Amino acid sequence: MPLARFVVPLLLAGCLCSAQGTHTPAVRHTPPTSTASVTLATAPLLAPDACRGAFVTHRLDFTTGIRLREIGTYISNGSGVAANDLDNDGDIDLAFASVDGEGRILWNEGNLRFTSASLDDRFARGVAIVDVDADGWNDIVFTHRGLAGVSYWRNLGADDSQASSADHRPIFELSSLPGVDHYAYAMAWGDVDGDGDLDLVTGTYGAELKQHGIDPPEEDPKVGIVLYLQDEGVWTAQVLDRHAEALSVAILDLTGDGQSEIWVGNDFALDDKIWKYNANGWQRIFLFTQTSYNTMTTDWGDLTNDGKLTLFTTDMNPYDISPRTLAMWVPVINQLVPHHRADDVQIMANVLLERDSQGRWQNQATARGVDASGWSWDARFGDLDQDGYLDLYIVNGMIATDLFGHLHNSELVEENQAYRNRGDGSFDSAPQWQLGSTASGRGMIMADMDNDGDLDIVVNNLRGFAHVHENQLCSGASLQVDLAWSGSQNINAIGAQLALHTDKGVLRRDVRASGGYLSGDPVRVHFGFPAEARLDRLEIEWPDGEVSLVDAPLRNSLLKVTR
Repeated sequence: MPLARFVVPLLLAGCLCSAQGTHTPAVRHTPPTSTASVTLATAPLLAPDACRGAFVTHRLDFTTGIRLREIGTYISNGSGVAANDLDNDGDIDLAFASVDGEGRILWNEGNLRFTSASLDDRFARGVAIVDVDADGWNDIVFTHRGLAGVSYWRNLGADDSQASSADHRPIFELSSLPGVDHYAYAMAWGDVDGDGDLDLVTGTYGAELKQHGIDPPEEDPKVGIVLYLQDEGVWTAQVLDRHAEALSVAILDLTGDGQSEIWVGNDFALDDKIWKYNANGWQRIFLFTQTSYNTMTTDWGDLTNDGKLTLFTTDMNPYDISPRTLAMWVPVINQLVPHHRADDVQIMANVLLERDSQGRWQNQATARGVDASGWSWDARFGDLDQDGYLDLYIVNGMIATDLFGHLHNSELVEENQAYRNRGDGSFDSAPQWQLGSTASGRGMIMADMDNDGDLDIVVNNLRGFAHVHENQLCSGASLQVDLAWSGSQNINAIGAQLALHTDKGVLRRDVRASGGYLSGDPVRVHFGFPAEARLDRLEIEWPDGEVSLVDAPLRNSLLKVTR
């Protein structure tokens, strides 16, 4: 095994300096585990500009839905947002999808300042920022409303000859993904077949397709849940199911055997579905004893730092049952009351799934305090207060003339909900964080947008300006990690599993590029922990199963690990 090389780049302050002194983490390889040699680059994170013990909301230069005089059902579903570094400057940029106009890139200039640039991709639903062609420049991919599929904006890189930063921006070219030709509403990216490149899973939304004359949708050859396996830039499609009301698609290991499954969250009476690969190909399996009826989003994480995965889905269930709130909800719920089959596992509520002692997934949402959060769309786990435990944020609201015509502006106005993890996987409402926006959120991501170490929140609101909620809690400490896999077609190691071993417990994260409701997660991984925690080692399990160990990583730093 070749010796690892250690690199500390001249970033930010020109050297790696902190109150602990200059520090270079070390890589070690421990047999008999198969190991991957890596190089390291560490940069300090900035100190917070302000500490208010809460989040501060800033308006972003993007809107969607304001061009529509009336918003009806399914237009009301809005669009998503994606985050990743588009110009390789170390800052996380944003890409917004628009349900009624063109998309937009927000270039991150630092200190929560952004330069806005339009992207001629119209009527989009989902968005992801992912390096599709593995050339070192992240691309942008959209899904769309109606009778449209995936659009791929290839990042051609920046012109180094240009002097100004604006002219130095990368150029995007609308390109094709040969073989990707079905309609697409939701999507997920990952190495599904384990061959080292990125594959794509898309799902259509039948209810909306009916409004475009596709009825019944399942008889159209371009609808359904579609798996696209990539082989050197050519994509082979396999339809897993013609029936689809897909609002969220996830690629993760649900069975604990080390292989990824495909999990689709469906709206309405259509069950959520899971596919697993075996000797007979992709087969549907049944794991859950309870699911959301109208599954809007899917997310997952280790809530108690014990290595056990918890799954979460959102639905419509009011967080307040006062007479005033029920008067707003009841006329609509009377139209939407589900007609359950005798064997139906669906309920109209959020669902939090955990394995019991026999390994069966059981719903713990009510017991953990997160079953009712409103008319809920996207939800994300993230350690917002950096105490070592994953918290939860959910965006809410609904605007639809044909559903809420009895309300002012046909809008159900609700507060977004923030929940603090108590440390045992149960949650308390956290109004003190001041995250109760009423701007009708849809897509949402968590990322450190100002490089001060903690997670900020970006929301694509419907019929209003997008928001970035700046984290000014100023609690705990953090480590952020970027993975780079040189020579691989999965250059950002999507699907990698990371475990940070501390004297307070083992914190686990995974690398993603898509997820939640119509949105694209950053590949940068965030670990929060108490300020006094000791960091023993970072364990990285790469998508091919090889492992790298980094001893004593430096707190409050961004660590880039290149294999």
